[in-house]
Amino acid sequence: MTDHEYAGTGLRSVMPFEAAPQEVRLLRRAASAQLCQWGAMAAVDEAELLVTELATNVIKHVGEGASATLILELRRGRLRVEVHDKSRKAPSPVSASCDDECGRGLHLLAALAVDWGTVFSAAGKSVWCEVAVRPEAACRRIERARGALERYEKEHPAVAVRGRSGALLLEESAVELIADLLHWSAARGQDPDDMLDRAQAHFEAEGSAAA
Repeated sequence: MTDHEYAGTGLRSVMPFEAAPQEVRLLRRAASAQLCQWGAMAAVDEAELLVTELATNVIKHVGEGASATLILELRRGRLRVEVHDKSRKAPSPVSASCDDECGRGLHLLAALAVDWGTVFSAAGKSVWCEVAVRPEAACRRIERARGALERYEKEHPAVAVRGRSGALLLEESAVELIADLLHWSAARGQDPDDMLDRAQAHFEAEGSAAA
């Protein structure tokens, strides 16, 4: 169902779905899991709201059971959320005559997104929006890593060498911890190089998002 790939300096995930209430819940969870995998946890709450509104808009205005596609793209400090469907009917903004449901999703997009719009094509249309990815996620990762290294150092006193600075001790602990993780990966029948490549991909994606 989900395909993800590098997109220049960012990452891109494509998720086809069927417009149905139960699919919207699954789509929201899949989007959240994808963002966590990319290290963009700070954008999860906003993304879940936007995915829900865009997918629900397809159900209401294109029809339940319609084929659609969600695309997530993380690039240059922004998360782009797009939903493609086969209808060429433009979404309408709320007016004084609309009920509570009419146009609510568009107002939510305008409130949450840095930018948003609609693109038409021969195959239908896409409604897209972009939200800023806050840098707090990287800070949490750094603090989490430091805590893990400090615990590792306490549990493995042989790593600590007298006379060395705290920074050097943490660096040595980091090397030893990474080596332990690679041994753990190999013992499970996984490729340690693949684990390193995946970790590097997460690091680069987060660096691009914070740039």
